[in-house]
Amino acid sequence: MKILIGKEANEFLEKLNLNVAYYETARNLEEATKKLSRFSFPMVLKLISKDALHKTEIGGVKVVKTKEGFEEAFENLREAAKIGKIKFEEVLLQEFVEGLELIVGLKKDTTFGHVVMLGLGGIYVEALHDVSFRVCPINEKDASEMINDLKAKEVILSKRKKFDVERLKKVLVKLSKIPQKMKDIAELDINPLMLSEEGTKAVDVRIIFD
Repeated sequence: MKILIGKEANEFLEKLNLNVAYYETARNLEEATKKLSRFSFPMVLKLISKDALHKTEIGGVKVVKTKEGFEEAFENLREAAKIGKIKFEEVLLQEFVEGLELIVGLKKDTTFGHVVMLGLGGIYVEALHDVSFRVCPINEKDASEMINDLKAKEVILSKRKKFDVERLKKVLVKLSKIPQKMKDIAELDINPLMLSEEGTKAVDVRIIFD
């Protein structure tokens, strides 16, 4: 089994021409500080370790609002790794992205083969179970039906917010075609994928290969 997280997972999506939230990586505080000027506040710091695939559960995600809080947040991530007995690999420095949190991805189902998934992301995934699936590959009509399957469709299709729904459809179609070339992909989760009026940006990605 092979797992891609952090930079590796982001690069996987970038090769597919999918938008990823701007990021840098750093193995220590000195390296991170040198890259700080490339970001504005607020920004996000994330602990990257294959021992911690669910970062929020161990305090592995920090929103940093000021330059003064940056060093403390970085050291807190190092401490979280130590307390959780997790290998500290690196820290992902990431732009803070606003929008509607969605989850999109792929799963290898024992009955249907690969399926593409869409639902409300972030904390709402487990709380609401508002998720739609289709067998891969799909077209944009299928993607539209996936959106309409959701209880949250009124939010996504809101006339007031005018989210870039066309871009979301294209993301779903592109993801659904991955298994045609990579049959060994077992799981791909983008949670959250931020949907805004400007388009979509992947904020957190995990990919598992058989």
